[in-house]
Amino acid sequence: MNILVTGAAGFIGFHVAARLLDAGCRVLGIDNLNPYYDPSLKRARLARLASRAKFEFMHLDIADRAGMVRLFENETPDLIVHLAAQVGVRHSVDNPHAYVEANLTGFLNVLEGARRTHARHLIYASSSSVYGSSVKTPFAIADRADTPLSFYAATKRANELMAHCYWHLYGIPSTGLRFFTVYGPWGRPDMAPFRFARAMFRGETIDVYNHGDMQRDFTYVDDVAEGVHRVVAGAPDGYRLFNIGNSAPVNVMDFIRALECALGSTASKRFLPLQPGDVVSTCADVGDFQAATGFAPATPIAAGVERFVGWYREFYGVQSNGVEDHEHGGGRSLHLLQAS
Repeated sequence: MNILVTGAAGFIGFHVAARLLDAGCRVLGIDNLNPYYDPSLKRARLARLASRAKFEFMHLDIADRAGMVRLFENETPDLIVHLAAQVGVRHSVDNPHAYVEANLTGFLNVLEGARRTHARHLIYASSSSVYGSSVKTPFAIADRADTPLSFYAATKRANELMAHCYWHLYGIPSTGLRFFTVYGPWGRPDMAPFRFARAMFRGETIDVYNHGDMQRDFTYVDDVAEGVHRVVAGAPDGYRLFNIGNSAPVNVMDFIRALECALGSTASKRFLPLQPGDVVSTCADVGDFQAATGFAPATPIAAGVERFVGWYREFYGVQSNGVEDHEHGGGRSLHLLQAS
């Protein structure tokens, strides 16, 4: 099976591509390697994928209309797994245009490619943030999602509506996956788990928003990759939306305690108010997803955090005193793959 994975150098894209390669699929990954966070981490992920015989990479921005047209003129993937996006709730407050370009224009280019190539199935990343101001938990697919609290969330909800339109007009089967606070090895530096760990390793103070009174349905990245694989392996069925979450929300303070346990140190904390665009609590109802795929995420926080910390120590060469060894850390021996 030939699969196009957009955002293959990203956190979730990297893990999904690896899982699909494990399943014997041929994967063409595309990514623009933008500097939203350290591109060397993205290159390191790609270097891992490049060692796999059935992986190819193309340096391409999904917002590049002409480039995307050429891509789909030369490639006819059986499935498209669309994970490229401009991410970050808080970043969208100050940089909304970046979200229009990547999440709206870019997604339209992907939809058009799926239409032109008659792709068998389009699977794409949505977000738990689409539930916005909803106070009902757990969040269920049947719940209304028309009160976003951030522009990022608004673009993700727009993606779901755009996909529905293309299903209605052109019969393109699509599955949108609302991910819930994904964490784990190779994670994004802008997300709280990574920021907390980095600060704690360096002996710096961590910022804890809403004075610690927040709950997140932290979902381990391998569970997410397996969930995507289950959708890829299944039969497409029109237009669908699913939650992928651990269905076990954890207080942010408890997550910090798990990090402290894994690191063997206590974090210095600065408590701050809730930030614009943030929600207080998330929890996924995954009943529909489990019924459709026979799978539900279940990695305990303690196990996931321990694996994440182990990866961080190895990749950044963290010494016993917590100092990052930049001369020998994982990011020093990486190279950028050429487009193919």
